[in-house]
Amino acid sequence: MKRLSLLLDQIDGRSYKAYKELKGVYNFGICALSIDHVQGDPYAAPSRISITVPPEISTFPAHLWDGPIRKRALEDYLGRAISRTIKASVKGRRGTGKSGQVSIASGGQQVLARNAVNISSMGVEARITVALPADGRRILGKEAQEIFFNELPLVINKGLLIENLDLEKIKFHIESIEDQDFLRKRLAEESLVAFVADNSLLPRRTGIDDRPLEKDALPFKSPESLAKKMILPNRGEVRGMAIPEGVTLVVGGGFHGKSTLLHALEKGIYNHIPGDGRELVVTDPTAVKVRAEDGRSITGVDISPFIDNLPFHGDTVNFSTENASGSTSQAANIIEALQADSKLLLIDEDTSATNFMIRDERMQALIAGHREPITPFIHRVRELYEYQGVSTVIVMGGCGDYFDVSDHVIMMDTYEPLDVTEKAHRIAASVSKSLPPVKLLPIGKMKGRTLPIERLSARRGKKDVNIDSPDVETLLFGEHRIDLSAVEQLVHEDQTRTIGLLIHYYAQKYALQNIGLREGLELALKDVEENGLDVLSPWKVGNLALPRLHEVAAAINRIRVRG
Repeated sequence: MKRLSLLLDQIDGRSYKAYKELKGVYNFGICALSIDHVQGDPYAAPSRISITVPPEISTFPAHLWDGPIRKRALEDYLGRAISRTIKASVKGRRGTGKSGQVSIASGGQQVLARNAVNISSMGVEARITVALPADGRRILGKEAQEIFFNELPLVINKGLLIENLDLEKIKFHIESIEDQDFLRKRLAEESLVAFVADNSLLPRRTGIDDRPLEKDALPFKSPESLAKKMILPNRGEVRGMAIPEGVTLVVGGGFHGKSTLLHALEKGIYNHIPGDGRELVVTDPTAVKVRAEDGRSITGVDISPFIDNLPFHGDTVNFSTENASGSTSQAANIIEALQADSKLLLIDEDTSATNFMIRDERMQALIAGHREPITPFIHRVRELYEYQGVSTVIVMGGCGDYFDVSDHVIMMDTYEPLDVTEKAHRIAASVSKSLPPVKLLPIGKMKGRTLPIERLSARRGKKDVNIDSPDVETLLFGEHRIDLSAVEQLVHEDQTRTIGLLIHYYAQKYALQNIGLREGLELALKDVEENGLDVLSPWKVGNLALPRLHEVAAAINRIRVRG
């Protein structure tokens, strides 16, 4: 500690590069502080430090982090506690550029597997970024001392020592996450694809604010016919709406809550923090939201189950394009989801290609089948369930033809779910069909995919590895700028960054093996599960968050061919 203070005195007023002399480990008494990376100038990405509190000082009981889910929950809680303490105790900007900014990767309504905080038998480690202060490019040594010796000790004391934390809140946080994970694992055992607990608050504040809408938000209540009680390890008995496997329609008038329910189901693949309102909204962990995505790149995807007999003999068995239409993109998105072993598709009519979802009798009568290359999804949705074991939840507001192929129909009426299955089926039975049923070849087993290794190069110019994520929707990977705006289940840019590192890891270790894309990504993710996110980076960083295989595959599938 004294050594760091002396160094800061010595380099005060010198050129910014003199900060490099600080790199190393310092004893702060209650912790060890390691300066792992020093930024090159005050405008560069902040310096990276790690703080390790030994177990005899942190004293977190082992039962709080016994098992991967409880461990993840405790690390998440501590990351949020540190973030709150930074906001309360750190002055922030104090000089040129980013000078004085201190932060830790945390936050959001979802609980993600991160590497910002790590707890083990060796103690608790927190990885923090500090923008070392400067005036222009001259070191502000006294300001740096204020950060290291006044502000960071407060952060450590209030955010990492159990004696200064609320143990009951920690336990509640952990047990809430544990219950959610337990409930999600129960879905398959109960032949369900989703569960929405009574009293859940589904509406969000705005389209860009994922926090719950507290004013005028109606608590969710299951219709009796779909209600099910589940017993959770900590919370005990909960009642809610159980969505069975099969084909489920969510219908209703505009602005009555259809898409709100679907959005909650999309995010039900994640655990949520207490107070989010969706803590007990859980969905099959392989659920994928699919939509039309005009203009996306597609390479070598067999979309023939949905698109065939193109004019001029276009190949749809090995379909490639740099500018997909709404229907071809939605077909590819579904096939790619199935190739990644999804067992639940989530579809909203509003973000789908109309001609992909349905072709009514009048249009079929006008345009003969041999002139129409698109097989609408309505003709495949039951086959997907009955022969592939893939369920579908569809938000549908403008077409009743899907009543014929549905197992359950839920009507949202002023944000209240009603089971209208019987009525919908009666309506469907009362409408005569003038055209014969469509005869189709079966979809068949999904084939594994492989991609040329050169497509997965992270090199850009002289940089062997160029990977970054300026936002959650954009991945910079090598020479590529990958648009992930239609991959709607990503929730944080740290996941996007990690996707880039996973692609690079997969390319270096598994892509050359004679295995499919999904199998190779499964091996890469297994390595991360066993060894932690640090296996992906040659440097110690704290800004990684785990994505699913589906989102990693989605990014790979959107890499454009460079001519």
